[in-house]
Amino acid sequence: MHFLRGRLFSLLAVRLLLSLLAGAQTPTPPPATPATVQQLSTSASGAQAAPADASPRNPNDPAQPRLRLGGGDLIDVAIFGVPDLSSKGRISNEGEFYMPLIGYSKLGGLSVEEAQALIEKKYIEGGFVKTPHVTINVLEYVTQGASLLGEVLRPGIYPVLGSRRLYDVISAAGGFTPSAGRTVTITHRGSPQTPVVVTFADTADKATEANVEVFPGDTIVVAKAQVVYVVGEVGRPSGVLMDNKGMTVLKALALGGGPGQRAKLDGSKLIRRNADGTTQEIPVPLKQILSAKASDIEMKPEDILFVPGRSVLALQTILQMAVGLATRIPY
Repeated sequence: MHFLRGRLFSLLAVRLLLSLLAGAQTPTPPPATPATVQQLSTSASGAQAAPADASPRNPNDPAQPRLRLGGGDLIDVAIFGVPDLSSKGRISNEGEFYMPLIGYSKLGGLSVEEAQALIEKKYIEGGFVKTPHVTINVLEYVTQGASLLGEVLRPGIYPVLGSRRLYDVISAAGGFTPSAGRTVTITHRGSPQTPVVVTFADTADKATEANVEVFPGDTIVVAKAQVVYVVGEVGRPSGVLMDNKGMTVLKALALGGGPGQRAKLDGSKLIRRNADGTTQEIPVPLKQILSAKASDIEMKPEDILFVPGRSVLALQTILQMAVGLATRIPY
């Protein structure tokens, strides 16, 4: 019994000695000074430690310099370890943003990296934070959008964050309308006098060439397709959309359902409206063209191909309709 008590007292003495040694090795924190109070110590604010694997900002990232802060953008600015200095709000129309202690800073026109560096510099120069780590999170870009107009299902302003291309913006708008043409005009904010015209290819292997990059502030207009008309004794009298390769009489006739059984091919004509508003009738040797004895005729936008029937009454009625189409006001 005395032996067990002796062992127990020995163990207690060893544990007490180890605890005393551990307390002696713990450094005593230095006394607080006005300088440390001014630095807004992170321990007083209860902030968490920075993650060791946090990736540094890369100011050389080619995708970032294009995104510029502007008036109306909603941002959240945080200073690591000092949550009391964090601020959330919109940049003013003058491009300024308010931060505690340093007041207003001109952030309009700067990239995110440049704005972070500016705020860090102001806190260091003011002696408020010795080594600030500023992070700006852009919650809403108001100025970083592209205007999409013309023949798309949902025209409007679409955000262009990071690297975006033409097909991305058009897909976000729901795609083209049935009357969309094959050309798109892109006007950049910095060079409005030199718009870029993009033509969509007819083959899949060249379609990627038209998928150009889109930048914030761009204005994109999808053109309406040019139209020619086929009327008279044809299968489907209608307007036919022109493609990049143009339109000929034979192609328009084929898209219109071909000539009808009562068609009088020798009396076909092309009705064309001139620049002065007058109309011009051009004879079309349709029978010779179909038998490859005459060359096909190239049509121009708004041309009307009239294929008469054998009935005199039907001819007069269809001719009046063709002339009416030729003299209509384009939409």
